[in-house]
Parts: sequence; structure tokens; C-alpha cells
Amino acid sequence: MKNSIKKNSDFKKIYEEKNSFATKNVVMYISKNSDVESNRLGISVSHKVGNSVVRHTLSRRIREIFRENQDSIENGIDIIVVLRVGSDKVEFFKLKEDFLKLCKKHGILK
Repeated sequence: MKNSIKKNSDFKKIYEEKNSFATKNVVMYISKNSDVESNRLGISVSHKVGNSVVRHTLSRRIREIFRENQDSIENGIDIIVVLRVGSDKVEFFKLKEDFLKLCKKHGILK
């Protein structure tokens, strides 16, 4: 995915802004990024969540949710999604609901 956040320094920069909201399963950090016109997504899943197959499945689900809703999110925003322990037992639609709820709380929906 070309619009992803991969560098540890980028993650740290966004975490330091402390602009986050959370639900039971998902924590979302956001930061305005004037360097990039499109949105970027970073995903963090702890080793405590499950084995690598489970973590990768969760990452793919979040990426798909982001892709589906990218048109309704304002441009130039970096988003980091942190999946909490227990999020591996949640259905796709609940993850989507949590993602959109957090976008709404941050005020980044068009």
C-alpha cells in the first residue's frame, strides 16, 4: 500500500501529538500532514493479540475498512490504528463501526 506509514520515526511523531480517541477494541491517533495530499494509514497490532496469522488478518481488515471509506475522510491526514487485545474476537462490521465512530470523534469525516 503506497499510502502507508512504515517508518518508526513517523509513528513516534504522530504518537507524540497525543491526539487520540479509543473504543474497547481500537485506538486511533491522527495528525495533519501537509506534505502529502492523500491520507496515510499505519496499523499497530501487539504480539499479545494472537499469532501472526490473526494479526495479519486484523491488519487486512483495517486496511480494507480504510480503503472503503477513504473518500469520506478529509485529505492530508495521517492515521494510526492500534488494535487492542481482544479485537481478534470481534467481527468485521464491529471493527468498521468502531473505525467510523473514531473518525467522527476526531472530526475528520467530510
